[in-house]
Amino acid sequence: SELFGHEKGAFTGADAARQGAFELAHGGTLFLDEIGELPLDLQPKLLRVLEQRTFRRVGGTREVAVDIRVLAATKRNLKLEVERGKFREDLYFRLAVVPVEVPPLRERREDIPLILGALLERVAQNGPPVRLSRGMEDALLGHDWPGNVRELRNVLERSVYLARAVGETEISVTGLPLPGGAKGGGRSPVPPFEPGKSYRDTKAAWEESFERAFVTWLLDRNDGNISRAAREAEMDRKYLHKLAKKLGLHPGEGGSDKDD
Repeated sequence: SELFGHEKGAFTGADAARQGAFELAHGGTLFLDEIGELPLDLQPKLLRVLEQRTFRRVGGTREVAVDIRVLAATKRNLKLEVERGKFREDLYFRLAVVPVEVPPLRERREDIPLILGALLERVAQNGPPVRLSRGMEDALLGHDWPGNVRELRNVLERSVYLARAVGETEISVTGLPLPGGAKGGGRSPVPPFEPGKSYRDTKAAWEESFERAFVTWLLDRNDGNISRAAREAEMDRKYLHKLAKKLGLHPGEGGSDKDD
């Protein structure tokens, strides 16, 4: 249904006819991400569309013709998947007309500043602009990025949320959410702890900063819906509501008290 659409009454809940991705992309380009995850039983259907440029909606009898360009991406070695019997050989050759191999991000670190610039422009559309500290840039350049651009985007978005939650306009390496820390020759900056401040007071301050940043981020992700946010974080709804109130998070400040 997602790819080919469906007719009204095709299955329970199909109250109206719906166009799928192929139909919506008619006259343009359709990008199929993680094509290596496509189940074997769906692969012949995709092959048929690529070969004949026609398909039927789920529950339909009419052939729908499309004129599209198809781009597909995967992190898997599809040749190896073919040998293992997990990917159809005929579909592989139909897709691999002009193969483009993109090296992992750790092998093209010179691209990281360009990617960061584009990502910062994107996140700036949803809030006040922020910039990266030199230490943050070094840490990001030094990390191996096993998750490639997706991991980089995730880390940057979380760092932006943390900075905005405490009113910062510069993203520092303090609390940078990188498993195992940065690798590969970057500097190892020391977090700006306050001299003379006790361990207990320092920990309490960090816990409060974390709570504010996390709850702000969580409510923002869920459009201020307390119940939905609590389910996502596996938290008690009443506790999350109380925590948001304590932190002074109200509509317009990263969340609201509205329910489902």
